[in-house]
Amino acid sequence: MKKWIAVLAAIMIITAGCSSKETEKKEATEHKEKEIEVEETVPPEELPYQFPLSGLGTAEESSDRAVAVVVNNHPKARPQSGLEKADVVYEVLAEGDVTRFIAIFQSEQPGKIGPVRSAREYFIDLASGYDSFFIAHGYSPEAKDMLERGVIDNINGMQYDGTLFKRADFRKAPHNSYITYKNIVKGAETKGYELDEAPASAVFLSSEEAEGLEGTPAEEFMVKYGSPSFDAIYEYDAEQQKYHRFNGSEESVDFESKEPLLIDNILVVQMDHSIVDDVGRRVIDMASGGKGYLFQKGKVNEIQWKNEAGRIVPYKDGAKAGFVPGKTWINIVPSISDVSFDSQQ
Repeated sequence: MKKWIAVLAAIMIITAGCSSKETEKKEATEHKEKEIEVEETVPPEELPYQFPLSGLGTAEESSDRAVAVVVNNHPKARPQSGLEKADVVYEVLAEGDVTRFIAIFQSEQPGKIGPVRSAREYFIDLASGYDSFFIAHGYSPEAKDMLERGVIDNINGMQYDGTLFKRADFRKAPHNSYITYKNIVKGAETKGYELDEAPASAVFLSSEEAEGLEGTPAEEFMVKYGSPSFDAIYEYDAEQQKYHRFNGSEESVDFESKEPLLIDNILVVQMDHSIVDDVGRRVIDMASGGKGYLFQKGKVNEIQWKNEAGRIVPYKDGAKAGFVPGKTWINIVPSISDVSFDSQQ
């Protein structure tokens, strides 16, 4: 009997110790969750720092370099991976009526990005405005010349297919090249590129300025690219105060998470486009400035855009128009008449 009493006592002591450790672990987890919750609810301007390309608040100053990835937008490449974490996404025509994305990452680093597609010279120009590390798989002759001359730090799937870039077995080439953020960092290290200098900050609105935005109601609008497969439709979600994006009836979502892409600013700008060869390659005038629309909070304002150090910057009434903190998409179109929204219909 004494033996069993001793055994039971030992079990009770061990159980109590385990219970104590579990309690401590649970309390630590709950405390950490509360800290995260508090940080997320603090207005961006009340945190000590902001991410330079999203304007969202952060407790620590970010020194990460921007990374620009050319992402495929062919119907066979949808839904894509990683776009939901891009701070800025440019949508621009390649050959024909096909658009591609130049996704700029800085505040967030997705596990996987793709499908990755080939470069054009104006893709490189856009990425250069953020001093980005440039990622593509393939290139036009003009883009290849720029990359070989070292116009921008880069790695390309033409040299790293099957190593840094991996082919997915559920899609067919050229719609199946992917790269992980881990391999982006590895590629930079291989080439001796630094990734520890953040880009200059864009101009952002305060919470009060964002809530007080005025403009013409525009809760739904279309950006036409000449083909229903590539025409982009945006719909405003008043509850989330963000825009959803669609190609036709198909909503743009992340391939892995299946979560919709939610956008805070859509800047649509008109640029002169010229066809320069039999393949249909283009030259786009990204230097001269011109007309545009800025959609925010379910409203739209006419703007003029300027190219400042390689970035497309909106101006309204002679002053820079600030962005709402969050995600920004910039649609480049040949004509401002390619944009239609409710008040015009």
